[in-house]
Amino acid sequence: MKETIINVKGMVCEGCENRVKNALGEIKGIEKVEANYKTGIVKILANEDIERKNMEEVIEDIGFEVNS
Repeated sequence: MKETIINVKGMVCEGCENRVKNALGEIKGIEKVEANYKTGIVKILANEDIERKNMEEVIEDIGFEVNS
């Protein structure tokens, strides 16, 4: 399993966490997503190599900002 950690700005509640989890969960190969709106950290576990840029684009497409 490959773990990726992305810092996300703009999550303010559990609903935001769920939006991020659901959006990333649609990407083939992603097994688990943990999002924490309090820390702004999203942890992604994938069973194959997925480009970080692709995951960041999904997050931005649903209205959140990725901190590099």
